[in-house]
Amino acid sequence: MERKAPTTVDDALMQSPLFASLDAEAAAALRASMTEQTTPRGTVIFAEGQIGDHMYVIVEGKVKLGHASPDGRESLMAVLGPGEIFGELSLFDPGPRAASATALTDARVLALGNMSLRSWLAGRPEVAEALLAALARRLRRNNETLGDLVFSDVPGRVAKALLDLADKFGEVTADGILVKHDLTQEELAQLVGASRETVNKALADFAQRGWLRVDQREVLLLSVDRLARRAR
Repeated sequence: MERKAPTTVDDALMQSPLFASLDAEAAAALRASMTEQTTPRGTVIFAEGQIGDHMYVIVEGKVKLGHASPDGRESLMAVLGPGEIFGELSLFDPGPRAASATALTDARVLALGNMSLRSWLAGRPEVAEALLAALARRLRRNNETLGDLVFSDVPGRVAKALLDLADKFGEVTADGILVKHDLTQEELAQLVGASRETVNKALADFAQRGWLRVDQREVLLLSVDRLARRAR
């Protein structure tokens, strides 16, 4: 369940599908063409509807991808961490951004212009394949999320969301898996696709059963097996 957190910029980059297929010399050259940005918590890295011409790799911190409906309601599509990429869709389909990217915590990201990346892809088909695989995984997750909204109840979706967050950000402790997700109650509800009251009720039920302990912007998972069964 626990994924080793990167300790350096290079560690974070080598977790990214953009860099994983490159040798050290090629990775260093591509890194040199990227621009580093420091993004304090709450910074909008790009907004839904903007024309996109860069993709990004997270070095430190967390970034959330969200979508707003015409009536102002918001939903969270994903919470991303070090080594993960976002904004890559604009490389293959230039046009308005389909979601907003906002720093969930203080974060550092590396930006790469589409024109620079295209020149790399032209001579390195393995990098293009890695990016397409990353897009396919994201599409698969989106399809699963749509299926969950139709076929799974709110407690099941809450359990699954917590397990997904644990897979990315979980830290094994003596008591269980500590997940510092950095989400507010409202943001967690947006990620699950339910009201805050319904999500809080599900969390309270899980806590009463002894499956987890909830704290501000983090949760301690005490029974991963039971949560996994509830998520099915």
